[in-house]
Amino acid sequence: MMKKLRGRNLSHPGCLIGVTLGLTLGIVLAAILATLNVALNTDLLIWLGLTLGLGAIGWVIGNRLSSRFPALDDHALKEATTKSTSDRVNSNKNVTE
Repeated sequence: MMKKLRGRNLSHPGCLIGVTLGLTLGIVLAAILATLNVALNTDLLIWLGLTLGLGAIGWVIGNRLSSRFPALDDHALKEATTKSTSDRVNSNKNVTE
C-alpha cells in the first residue's frame, strides 16, 4: 500500500484522518460534557476545536511524512510492482493446491 503513496503529498490523507478523529472524539467528549451540564456553546467550541485542531495536526504530520517517501524511478517502480504481483500469484497457487 505504501508503494501507491510514494511521491504523493500525504497532507490530504493526514488531514482526513485528523478530521475524522476530531469529529469522533469531539462528539464523544461533547456527550460527556452535556451529561455534566456544561453550556452548549462550550460543548460546540470544544467539538470545533478538536475537529480543526486534529485536522491541522494531521495535515502537518502528513506533510512531514511526504519527504520520507520519495517517488521511485521507473525501473524501481516496475521492479517493485513485478515483485508484489509475483508474490500474490505464488501465494494464490499455494492456497489453491
